[in-house]
Amino acid sequence: MKIICIGMNYPEHVRELPSVWDEQTPREAPREPVFFIKPDTALLRNNDPFYLPDFSQDVQYECELVVRINRLCKGIEERFAHRCYEEVGLGIDFTARDLQRRCKAEGLPWEIAKGFDHSAAIAPVFVPKAELPDIQNIHFLMDLNGERKQTGCTGDMIFSVDRIIAYVSQFVTLRIGDLLFTGTPVGVGQVHIGDRITAELEGRPMLDFQIK
Repeated sequence: MKIICIGMNYPEHVRELPSVWDEQTPREAPREPVFFIKPDTALLRNNDPFYLPDFSQDVQYECELVVRINRLCKGIEERFAHRCYEEVGLGIDFTARDLQRRCKAEGLPWEIAKGFDHSAAIAPVFVPKAELPDIQNIHFLMDLNGERKQTGCTGDMIFSVDRIIAYVSQFVTLRIGDLLFTGTPVGVGQVHIGDRITAELEGRPMLDFQIK
């Protein structure tokens, strides 16, 4: 099982990236999906607490719609991509932003900022897509200590879920159980010890865990 994460998939988040990464030049939206992979050891399940790692002083949350792959997909066409999943959920892509900034400044890969242990929290339940409206019109939100931080709608995605699956499957074979984090909307921010993250998908509670 692998975790595939899409970056820069919401226009407002793309515009906030210069401040997130301490860059001065505004970023442009990507022309093709941008993805990276986290190992299975990054999974954080069952609303277990997230323990801040001692190697970072700036760990940030990114709430995302997560798609669970239900069949083998290799080089699939976009028009058939909807067959590759039946359930969706929510997840948090934790990022060690200070390590990411350093690696980017030095022109290095930044897996250490994204793929560390328990950096991919997933909701304990997934929702059948048949119970939801159009997959490209799903609303979700994330609160930090009861304060709304992120509100997303899949209709705002630069690349749709099916487009992402078709694109990624050109390069990486998708297998049953793989998780696809589809990108985060605007509003990413830092977490601290004692914080509580909660998130909902179309009004359904999905995530509720502590930062320790």
